[in-house]
Amino acid sequence: MTAARLIRSPALALLLAAAALGACSSSSNSNATTRPGVVQAVLKPYQINGVWYYPKTDWNYDETGIASWYGEPFHGRKTAVGETYDMNAMTAAHKTLQLPVNARVTNLENGRSVIVRINDRGPFVNERLIDLSRRAAQLLGFDRQGTARVRVQVVDESGRPGGGGTLPPASTTPEERTAAAAAPVGTVTATPLAPPSGARGTAGPAPRPATPPSTGPLVAAAPTAPPPPVVTTVAVRPTAIYVQAGAFLQLNNASRLRDRLARYGRSFIAQATIDGQLFYRVRVGPIANVDQADSILDQIIASGETGARIVVE
Repeated sequence: MTAARLIRSPALALLLAAAALGACSSSSNSNATTRPGVVQAVLKPYQINGVWYYPKTDWNYDETGIASWYGEPFHGRKTAVGETYDMNAMTAAHKTLQLPVNARVTNLENGRSVIVRINDRGPFVNERLIDLSRRAAQLLGFDRQGTARVRVQVVDESGRPGGGGTLPPASTTPEERTAAAAAPVGTVTATPLAPPSGARGTAGPAPRPATPPSTGPLVAAAPTAPPPPVVTTVAVRPTAIYVQAGAFLQLNNASRLRDRLARYGRSFIAQATIDGQLFYRVRVGPIANVDQADSILDQIIASGETGARIVVE
């Protein structure tokens, strides 16, 4: 997926998503991607506010970032795969992963980990990595604060990342990867928790833009129910939040951008070798909290660095 800016206006997102819904109704099924035992939704590119998103199948997906959650008024509406959204179920939304697919989400701030079924598109605010149902956010312990630093791993039907074993390098572009080290290091406890009976509550601290339309006609939804609400507690290491404004092959280009970003906080260059290629990443941080990171991100984007994003390492 090409790095792109996400929309910031919930009202605009509602209008754009509704307009795009009709445009996708006549798409073909030629780009459907399947895995043995699982039938996948069409991986059709879609556009929100002039930004194109390119869904793809990635069974080795393993990324860190900021999670949010959504409840009312989306409870009872259709998701991108045509299912009814239930804020008390263990589901989530992602911008580009294959749909539907299961993923393990680990709260890097408290070590809580759950498996959710990703069946929707989003989130489209503040460069969030994933949007969880209210129930998933409750079990991960961040429903009151609204956001959390998380690790997201696609898992197979048995709950193993990447089909089990050691994960190979992710297939995303070097500029998009955060190259964060694996955070969870060992399982401590696993506790099954029943979902609340008819529980209803308020939505998260900020409105979530409407889910964009389905990425084209569905071949079919995976014939599996959402995963049971089981919380696993794992050991985690400390993490930090940064705003990454760019990644360069030439050090002098990175140095110029670093100097321009000094007004927003501590700017520096972080080196990362990916697939044998050395990249110079220009970052600001560490940043104290998500709200401050959002503010700095807005300022950097307004300065012309439209590919800037929040990363967690």
